Amino acid sequence: MYCMSDPDKTAASTNTIGRGMVIAAWVILLVLLTVFFNGRLDRQNNPNRQLATVTTDGIPEVRLQRNRHGHYVATGLINGQAVEFMLDTGATDVSVPASIAAKLGLERGRAMTYQTANGTITAWQTTLDTIQLGPLRLGSVRASINPNDSSGAVLLGMSFLRHLDFSQQGNTLTLKYPTREMH
Repeated sequence: MYCMSDPDKTAASTNTIGRGMVIAAWVILLVLLTVFFNGRLDRQNNPNRQLATVTTDGIPEVRLQRNRHGHYVATGLINGQAVEFMLDTGATDVSVPASIAAKLGLERGRAMTYQTANGTITAWQTTLDTIQLGPLRLGSVRASINPNDSSGAVLLGMSFLRHLDFSQQGNTLTLKYPTREMH
């Protein structure tokens, strides 16, 4: 016996496949747009993932661009592990969020009271073996472990910055070793 396919079933099957392909195309487009815009937002938050380094008179310099919020954010290293820094000349010490300190294996020292923009906090003293920002590297830097900071960025305070010369011109901050103190 010879069977003919039902034209209505074939059309319905074709419509279902077509609808599925349109949905799949939209999902793929949304995923690609999400990846594109997340990367763009990351670059706006930290425009210094690839540091601009130059050498002037034999002294290495790092040039940072201000992010869209007016901050200087840069990728660097603590004890050889990558972190994101936010430069903060108002911070006495380098301030490491507790979650990052745990990942870095930092030991909590003596509890200390600190005055911050958000009020008084208790944090633990620690010492960082090394901090590196591009070619600029310092050893044995005083820091604190801040249990109240969930920002995901290490505040690069004056316990690091005081060992460098820094100047701002427009939206660019230049950091370098002082001419009297080569590292």
